Amino acid sequence: MAGNLNGKIAAVTGASSGIGEATALALAAAGAAVAVGARRADRLEALVDRIEDEGGTALALPADIGDEDAARSFVSDAHERLGGLDILVNNAGVMLLGPVDGADTGEWRRMIDVNVLGLLYCTHAALPLMRERGGGHIVNISSVAGRHAAAGAAVYNFTKFGVTGFSEALRQEALHSNIRVTAIEPAYVETELQGHNENPVVQQAIAKMRDQIGEPLVSEDIADAILYAVTRPPHVSVNELLIRPTRQR
Repeated sequence: MAGNLNGKIAAVTGASSGIGEATALALAAAGAAVAVGARRADRLEALVDRIEDEGGTALALPADIGDEDAARSFVSDAHERLGGLDILVNNAGVMLLGPVDGADTGEWRRMIDVNVLGLLYCTHAALPLMRERGGGHIVNISSVAGRHAAAGAAVYNFTKFGVTGFSEALRQEALHSNIRVTAIEPAYVETELQGHNENPVVQQAIAKMRDQIGEPLVSEDIADAILYAVTRPPHVSVNELLIRPTRQR
């Protein structure tokens, strides 16, 4: 699909690894100028170097999007320094699993700050910029956990059900501004996300799931799906994509 996004400008959160990194590379390879955001500035700079070495255009904008001012600055700086904004990929996320009873409530706040509020802040900042430009595309990374709840994932489910519901409501609001909205719902993807969990019981459950699946998804699989959605003709809106490894129940 190289060249489908020539002249387009994209911003990707959570771009220092995993799905965000793969998405930034895919969008840049397709011709978009890409602003990449995350907390780890060194990783972002390495990503920008890689994109530029491959002939693309990229800009590193370190930010913790769980902070409202930082999230808004990320979007406005991408718009100002790259000359517009056509695509926003709200990818930044945290997955901290465990039972509700006895949980560390600080972990709840971190998931809500990043998975929900960070996504909202970036979206709120991007909407008027896209409207003034005549349209755009917002891609929200939800999860299979935004469709199916499970014991031990209650608060993570809470955040991802919210992302999925928000995406559909936003789609209905934003279509009048020619802004498309897509919710991407990956199941098990081999990324750093699983490593966020230090609880040995949770680690054991994740390892068991990984063994049952056999061959998991990789970040590039999800980046391909995002690229597919954002390169459809203007009259085509891909609203949801649920993507599982073939052997995941």
